[in-house]
Amino acid sequence: MRRTLRSTVLTVALLGSATACGIRGTAVPVDAGGAPSRASCVVRPEHAIPSGAATVTVQLECTSQLVPVTRAVAETSEDSVAVARVLLEELREAPANEEAEAGMSTAVPQRLTVAGQRPGDPAGTLRLSREPGELPQVGLAQLVCTYAGTAAADGKRSVILGGPSGEPPKSYTCTDELRVHPDSADITGTPVS
Repeated sequence: MRRTLRSTVLTVALLGSATACGIRGTAVPVDAGGAPSRASCVVRPEHAIPSGAATVTVQLECTSQLVPVTRAVAETSEDSVAVARVLLEELREAPANEEAEAGMSTAVPQRLTVAGQRPGDPAGTLRLSREPGELPQVGLAQLVCTYAGTAAADGKRSVILGGPSGEPPKSYTCTDELRVHPDSADITGTPVS
């Protein structure tokens, strides 16, 4: 009986080592990227756009990159500050159920607000209630790439942002690198002449 039990244990141990994955450990570090994600990053609209509503596109984070998402909003004007406020409001909102299920999130602070330029600011400046450099990196990337190309940025790929202090505003550009790597791309902004 003991002999049978011992041989069964030995057989199971040998089978376990024979069916190992075959990947040997190495002293050399290997960077194979992030773990695969089950997030689809695709949102299929479930409802038609209501009558009298307009659509806007905001950038949400999904699998460590920015993804454009279309949302329905009340009609907006072409005033740059009004457009900036509507877009910021959408970015502050928690993703809807279908967006969250697709793996999307937002890093834009809930209490962040935006206002127009102050005397002496370059034309088109948007003043945030926090310094741009104090925002989470991904949240700032979301703002810059959401504003880029819209009336909030006068249709340009860059947007001029400042904070509540007297610091001069800076120009921030939405680049491909920023869209793909919002958490690590350079987003320091450049002084506006």
